[in-house]
Amino acid sequence: MPNKEKGCVLWLTGLSGSGKSTTAEALDKKLRELGQLSYVLDGDIVRQGLCSDLGFTESDREENIRRIGEVSRLFADAGALAVTAFISPYREHRDRVRARIAPGRFVEVFVGTPLDVCESRDPKGLYKKARAGQLDNFTGVSAPYEAPLNPELSLDTVNNTVEDSVEEIVSYLRENNLLGWKQPLLKAGNHDD
Repeated sequence: MPNKEKGCVLWLTGLSGSGKSTTAEALDKKLRELGQLSYVLDGDIVRQGLCSDLGFTESDREENIRRIGEVSRLFADAGALAVTAFISPYREHRDRVRARIAPGRFVEVFVGTPLDVCESRDPKGLYKKARAGQLDNFTGVSAPYEAPLNPELSLDTVNNTVEDSVEEIVSYLRENNLLGWKQPLLKAGNHDD
């Protein structure tokens, strides 16, 4: 496959409750509407299978991100737009993933929602449990989060809608020639059984 048709990795990072998964799902829907081959890798899903043997210690988080990075790279190499939604709290771990992806094909998207807003959203009650001492190593409470220093994009999910965030990402993809390869469509009767 020519290099111009290679996919990319869109790495959404931010605190729990920042809007990463919501944005990733809406982005995936938009990309599919545009005929783009895309796939969402989300923390909750990955932790049920690929990374079900890992906890939340720093070394487990590092291995979690390494595995996700490798899977994302494979999707991108196959021409897909791999959309990831992970807290991925450590810069060093995200930078290692970036180093494994072809230059210009890793797009770090910082969903920089303030901690107090994330806590007020708290869709799963995780902040409440962490504050009560029921969850160890919870990012933003008892474990650190290192915001990206130079992300390709920073989203404001406090003042902008999900649709605004999706349009911002799609615009970036267009401007950087990361859109264009269309998902092949199978015609009825035109495939091997």
